[in-house]
Amino acid sequence: MPVHFSKSGGEYSWMQDNSRHQSSSSIEKWKQGRLHLALPTTPAQVSSVEDLYEFICSGPLLSKLGLSTEMIGESIDKWLSYGLRLCRLFQLNELYLTDPQKARIYHYYVPVFLWCEDKISKYRSQFKDGEDIPPLVIGFSAPQGCGKTTLVFALDYLFKVTGRKSATLSIDDFYWTAEGQAKLREANPGNALLEFRGNAGSHDLSLSIETLTALRKLTKEGIKMKLPRYDKSAYNGRGDRADPSEWPEVEGPLTVVLFEGWMLGFKPIPIEVVKAVDPQLEIVNKNLEAYYDSWDKFIDAWLVIKIQDPSYVYQWRLQAEIAMREAGKPGMTDEEVKDFVSRYLPAYKAYLPTLYSEGPKGSDPENVLFVEIDEGRNPILAG
Repeated sequence: MPVHFSKSGGEYSWMQDNSRHQSSSSIEKWKQGRLHLALPTTPAQVSSVEDLYEFICSGPLLSKLGLSTEMIGESIDKWLSYGLRLCRLFQLNELYLTDPQKARIYHYYVPVFLWCEDKISKYRSQFKDGEDIPPLVIGFSAPQGCGKTTLVFALDYLFKVTGRKSATLSIDDFYWTAEGQAKLREANPGNALLEFRGNAGSHDLSLSIETLTALRKLTKEGIKMKLPRYDKSAYNGRGDRADPSEWPEVEGPLTVVLFEGWMLGFKPIPIEVVKAVDPQLEIVNKNLEAYYDSWDKFIDAWLVIKIQDPSYVYQWRLQAEIAMREAGKPGMTDEEVKDFVSRYLPAYKAYLPTLYSEGPKGSDPENVLFVEIDEGRNPILAG
C-alpha cells in the first residue's frame, strides 16, 4: 500500500523536481533473470533499468560502504526492491524518476539503509542463541533543515516493510515542558541562546535517560512503552510536551532505534574557544557536560551528516518558510528566520569542527559513517 507523507516547506522539494557505462557478468545475468521479468520488457524500458544500475554504481557513498559494482550487480534485486518501496512511499513513478529523485533514493537513502542493515547484522551476531538482544541504537547527527527527519522516516519505513521492528526518537522529544522552559529562561536572563528551546540546557535529560534505558529493554513480545513527543505548535509556537495520551506506543522485540538530532554528538570544548565564538555559549558549553551520559552513550552506531558551511541552515530554513507562505500557511518572515537561526549558529560554529574531525565521544570509528551533503541535500564525494 502506498503511504502518503507530506510536509510544508522546501525539505521535500526533491520529490517535485521535474554517466558512465559499466558492463559485468552479474548485470548481464540479472537482466536475463527474474527481476527482468518483474518489469516491463520493451527495449526502451529495459534500457532504462540498465541505466539505473549504472546510476547506482556512480553513487558517492559506495566506496565508503566498501561496495563494488560487482557486489551491486549481485544484489541489484535488493536495490530495486528498496527503491520501489521508497517510490511508493513518496508517491513517485519509479519508471520516470528525475535525476534529483534518483539521487535522493539510490545515492542516499538506499545506501544508508544497507549500511544500517550491515550494522544490525554485525551487532546481532555478537549474541548467542536464546539471548535477549537489545535494539541497536543508531544516532543521526545533522544540522537543521538538511533532511535528516525525512531520511529517518524513509529508513523507518524500509525497516517495517522488511520485517524489522523499529522506533524513532528525536532530541526534540526531550525538550522541557513549557513550564520548564520558562524556568530556564528566567534563570538565564539576557541569554538569547537559552531564551527558547534548542541549545544544551533546554532538554529534560532525566526523561531521555529513562526513555532510552526502557527502549533497550524491549527485547520480548508483549513488552510495551510509549515514546515521548513534543508539540512545537503549543503556546503560539513556544512549544510544550505533548499529552501522554498522544504518545505513540512501541512493542518489543525491537531491532533498531533511530535517534536523530541537530546537536547529537556535540561535546564540550575549551572555554576560550567557546568565548571566542560567542560569550553566551559559556553556560551552554557547561550544560553539554551532562549530555554524553544522557544521549550519546546509548548510541551504538552513528551517521554524521556533514555540511560545508553552517549558513546552509539559514538558506534551508528560509526556503522552507517561503514555501509555507506561498502555500498560504503561516510562516516566519525573513527577519524572523534570521533571528531563529542565529540562536543555533554559535553552537554549529563551536562544535561542528570537533565532531567532524574526531567523531562523537566514545564512538568506534568502524561504526561511524560520515556523509557530506551539498546545498541540495544530496551526498557528495568529499568528506
